[in-house]
Amino acid sequence: MASNEKEAWLAQVTEPILEPGLPIIDPHHHLWDFPGNRYFLDELLRDTGSGHRVIATVFVECGSMYRADGPREMKPVGETEFVGGIAAQSASGRYGDTRACAGIVSFADLMLGAAVEPVLRAHIAASSRFRGIRHAAAFDKSPDIRRSHTNPPPELYKEKSFREGFAKLGELGLSFDAWNYHHQIPALTELARAFPGVTIVLDHFGGPLGIGPYEGKRAEIFRQWKEDIAELARCTNVVAKLGGINMTVNGFGWHKRPKPPTSDELVAATRDYYLHAIDKFSPRRCMFESNFPVDKASCSYAVLWNAFKKIAAGFTAEEKSEMFHGTAARVYRLPIAAA
Repeated sequence: MASNEKEAWLAQVTEPILEPGLPIIDPHHHLWDFPGNRYFLDELLRDTGSGHRVIATVFVECGSMYRADGPREMKPVGETEFVGGIAAQSASGRYGDTRACAGIVSFADLMLGAAVEPVLRAHIAASSRFRGIRHAAAFDKSPDIRRSHTNPPPELYKEKSFREGFAKLGELGLSFDAWNYHHQIPALTELARAFPGVTIVLDHFGGPLGIGPYEGKRAEIFRQWKEDIAELARCTNVVAKLGGINMTVNGFGWHKRPKPPTSDELVAATRDYYLHAIDKFSPRRCMFESNFPVDKASCSYAVLWNAFKKIAAGFTAEEKSEMFHGTAARVYRLPIAAA
């Protein structure tokens, strides 16, 4: 679907903004420029400015604007340089109150082992907003399931060289964002136990799949997912992002409908994932995320955050404060005050 067609599709569902004064830090979005698919500062601000009070955001790597020249392992530093410029543009205040890309999570190939250290130091030098890396591990043997853009081996988290590189994160005080599929959660738990000094951020609920060989097995997968999440949550160095479950790979099929879902429909379909994660991790170790523009394939930004607010309605003001901005500010070390 072309960009203008997608916007027209999303515009079919509009809702009053719930709790418009609640401060939000969106800890997970991307920026990219693909043919017919551009998502830069202007596009981001159109979404964050659609009614909710988004005070800051965190950029997460997506292979955008790598350096064209130089050593292969250093090319991802170009993404930090690019996003650092966008962050400075936003920080000028000329584009509104939202501080876009106040934190930056980039890519470094941890399979380099200890040799990844110069790459990590180059990221640190490239932007004062750099906070950590994501080396995506999502892999499934089914040809119907797209593996991560990093083209990982089946057992990335167990690779000796990967763990040698991972250790450098702890030495440099950097965090790790984990993107994998649901059946890989136990391997992430093993990694978290092996490196208790590294803060690990679980992206997108650990990727519960719902297409290909997993279609029609949601209840069965959910039961195992609940057990695996409970075990992972016992690792106190792991925090959870609540969101990213409206991608096409999750199998809800929102993108196939003539009209996008309402916030009530999103809540009805996905509430149990949120409540279980919050129960096991606690609000202090949870943060709502948009995963835009990826989840924009299914719903609008305004509707998505309304759904989050409905899911959080039963929690105290302090707990909501943690999930909507406090956890993100603390984990990504953002100098953002939510007045």
